[in-house]
Parts: sequence; C-alpha cells; structure tokens
Amino acid sequence: MITGEIKSKVDKIWDDFWTGGISNPLTVIEQFTFLIFIKQLDDKQIQQEKEASLLGLPLEKPIYTEKQKPLRWSSFKHKDPETMFDLFTRPKRELDDITAFDFMKTIGAKGGEFAKFMKGAIFMIQSPKLLDKVVQQIDQLPLGNRDTKGDLYEYMLSKIAEAGTNGQFRTPRHIINMMVAMAQPKQDDIICDPACGTAGFLVSAGEYVFDNHNDWFNDKTFREHFNSNMFHGTEFDPSMLRIAAMNLQLHGMETPALTGTDALSEANGNVVDAYTLILANPPFKGSLDYDEVESSLLQTTKTKKTELLFLSLILRTLKVGGRAAVIVPDGVLFGSSNAHKSIRKEIVENQKLDAVISMPSGVFKPYAGVSTAILFFTKTNSGGTDNVWFYDMKADGYSLDDKRNAVKENDIPDILKRYYSLDAEAERARTDQSFMVPFEAIKINDWDLSINSYKEIIYKEIEFELPACIIKEIEELDIERNQALFALKEMLK
Repeated sequence: MITGEIKSKVDKIWDDFWTGGISNPLTVIEQFTFLIFIKQLDDKQIQQEKEASLLGLPLEKPIYTEKQKPLRWSSFKHKDPETMFDLFTRPKRELDDITAFDFMKTIGAKGGEFAKFMKGAIFMIQSPKLLDKVVQQIDQLPLGNRDTKGDLYEYMLSKIAEAGTNGQFRTPRHIINMMVAMAQPKQDDIICDPACGTAGFLVSAGEYVFDNHNDWFNDKTFREHFNSNMFHGTEFDPSMLRIAAMNLQLHGMETPALTGTDALSEANGNVVDAYTLILANPPFKGSLDYDEVESSLLQTTKTKKTELLFLSLILRTLKVGGRAAVIVPDGVLFGSSNAHKSIRKEIVENQKLDAVISMPSGVFKPYAGVSTAILFFTKTNSGGTDNVWFYDMKADGYSLDDKRNAVKENDIPDILKRYYSLDAEAERARTDQSFMVPFEAIKINDWDLSINSYKEIIYKEIEFELPACIIKEIEELDIERNQALFALKEMLK
C-alpha cells in the first residue's frame, strides 16, 4: 500500500502532464511508462556495475556502452532541460545517431518483456520544461521495492477515468482480487487473460501467489514456471500491451508470455487446450463479421457478439480440468437467441458450472452502468453440473454512483466466506441472498442463469383502511384546519 505522500507525488506528475498539454489518460500513462523503463535500464546497469566491481571483474554485455553514457538516466537527469530534451529528440553522431528514447525502443531482449512491444512507440512530450519536471519527480519515486513500485503503478492506472474503445474499460481492482481469491491459483497453474488490457487479472494472480504461497518460491521448478510460463495475456492494442508488460514487470513478473493479437481471430486459432485457469473481463460492446472470427469458435455458438465468442474461446483454450472466472453482461444469462441458449447449455450441460455471482449495475461506473455477473466454471467435456451456487451481490464496498466513494456495505467478505464452504449453502432458501439451484431446474428453465429466475420473494400483506374511514379522517383534519385558521384570524383583529 503506498502512502499519501507517494500518491501526492504521482498526482503532481499527472497534473504536470496535463498542464504540459498531454490530457489523454492513456497517453499520460504510456509516457510515464517509457520514462520508468528508461530509469530501470540504468538502474539495472548500475547494479551490474556494482556487482562486477565487488568481484573485481569487467562488466560483460553492458546495456549501455561507455560511449552511450549521456543516454543513461543517471547522466541526463543532471542536465539542463534543453540538453536533456535534445538527448530525447535529436540523434547525434557521437551517440551512434540514436536518442535516449530510440535506445529504449531498440534495446531488444536485454530490456526484458517490455522492450518487445516497443514497435510504434512515440515520444509525446513536447517541451524541455515538462520533460525535466517529470524526470526529476520520477527520480524521487521509490521504484526499488516490488510492492511499492507495483502499487504506485496501479495507482497511476486507477486514474484512468475514461472508457476505452471497443468496450474496453478498467475492471475494479477489488472485483479482480475477489475473483482471483475465489479461483485460488495453484502451484502448477498456467494462467491466461485473453483480453488482458493493463494485465490487472494477471497482476492480481501473481500477487495472490506472493502473499499466500511465498514458500512455493523455495522450489526451483516453481520459480522457473512462475518466471516463464505461468502468466499469459493476449491484447490487440499495442499501447495497452506495453502498459500491461510494464505493470507485470513492476509487480515482479519479469517474463510473462504476452501476445499482441486479436484473441478471436485466425491468428490465435492454434491456441487449444493451453491453460488451466482463465481470468477475464472480455469486451462486450461489439460484434464481428463471421469472416473475422476463428472458425472453431462459431461451431460452439454461431454469433457475432463478442461476449459469446469469448466464452467459446475460453472453452477452446482451457485444458480439461481447467477453471474459468469470467465477467459477462447480464444479457448472456437470459438472452433468448439460439446463440445465447447454446453457449449456456454448453457450459451447464457439457461442462461444470460452479457459481454465478450477480453484480449491481454501478460496479463499473464511471465507465459504464451495465449490469454484469461473474461465471465460475470448470471444463470437463463430460458434464458434472449438479448444483449451481447463485449469489446476489448488492454492495461491493463503494457507492454505486459515478463517484464510487468507499461505504460500509460490502458483500465481498461474505461471498468469499460462503464460496469456501459451499456445502453449508445447500440448506439456504431461495429467499436468501445466496442459494443453490439444481441442474434440472436450470435445464427446465431453458438454461436461464439470471438469479431473478430462481430467487423467491416473500410478499408481506399490507392492510389498508376502508375508503370511508380515510374520507372521515380527511374531514376531521379539515375541521381542525378551519378551526386553527379561525383562531389565527381572531388573534390578528
């Protein structure tokens, strides 16, 4: 958790970008990300130089050569604003015709996973004064500690206050953490988010492992798995992919497997039975032409709707026995089209649907007011749904308006407690906030998964007085009013 002082420093950087003419939140974060990466490259070499010095050995394969020293953070941060800006914008022959920004873009494998996604990156800071301000402030941020720098970056990401395109918007961190806590990542899990955005789900899964299973890191096999094959993300937006890579890197996941492609396209068609856990909030504000969609997805459910296609994708890419926790719009739960019914039938009848959590419509404000739910299911290819646990979330700890201020009402602790002991839920009545629904009831109900289709409401009988009695009371009140008015007039004579 970062302190108020660090938050104030981040707020100041954000304000300086804004007043310096960069007002698009994603552009601000991307430029902030580039500068952090440049600082990290220099910090990495400084550490290597210290280790080499202690051992009395020359530094092998340095990131920066001696000739490129002016391009290093520790060098240019001491320069005047004009000189620093020139190093970022004007290639110089004595520096191999490369700028500090271009060096970052061409660093290659030595720069880690983030450097792989630098194609198309553009330096958007247009004034020496702004560059100097931001560099000096970033230099004061505590980027040496994994927890602090990860939380710092998350705080910067939380300042995005606009929805993206194609239905993209940021999933609230507490909702992500709840889903990860319910999924309980395992030591051998291969985790994927097929529409990873800023990689919030992958970051949360990694943090869950750090916080709950730190002893796993004593095992060399697990360390290698964690650092190479545990985390996978797919994202077609290059800017988002860069932000995701940096977010993961700052949270201690140095080499996640990130892919820059459209998850629903033929380019991703070779990914089959690959993952054991999928965590996702895929885009659900759009439709695609059939010829844009990988053909096998249409065999599960022939549709153009992205929210249904992503469920089909998840089923294809999960290994048998793999679990999924996926946010879907309410329409997926009760839609009457053949496509809606077929994907629900597939999940309930041929796989194992574990739980449906209905969330209030304000959860995604200020981005959107759409009502959503979370589906938890396991891929079996042989059925297995006996009873499905339904929970009617009414509060998530924040006000359900655009302000999203913290409030006392919060169902998340109760959700986690009950989900961890589902056997006790069997006795709950359908008038309760959570309850079990058997497979047959869902089948008879045309595979409907909306909680309102199963929740029972007890109506209290209210007795009203007869009209004649009400009229009599009105007449008595009228007499009292006239008497009071007469008394007032007498007092004024």
